Amino acid sequence: MTLSQIFHFLFDIVTRCNSETRVNMCEEFLVDKKAESFKMPVHYPRYKKEDYEKMEDWKLDNLLQQYGLGFDGTLEEKRAYAMGAFLWPHQL
Repeated sequence: MTLSQIFHFLFDIVTRCNSETRVNMCEEFLVDKKAESFKMPVHYPRYKKEDYEKMEDWKLDNLLQQYGLGFDGTLEEKRAYAMGAFLWPHQL
């Protein structure tokens, strides 16, 4: 959703609805958009190449999901993808 669309949605709420309806619509809008939002984790992963090479499938999935990186592939492909995404060239 673009900033313009958000503005028009909120403008419609303010101009067309009573206060109780406004509150309900805003709450519903924010709950819906919260699921779509992405927040970058504060810390960069501190794993070494050896850690990625041993990392289990579920842990890789969780790590990639935390950083908004969806990846479908084999376990070895996920490991290679994570190393490429999170390790500096001199660490490879």
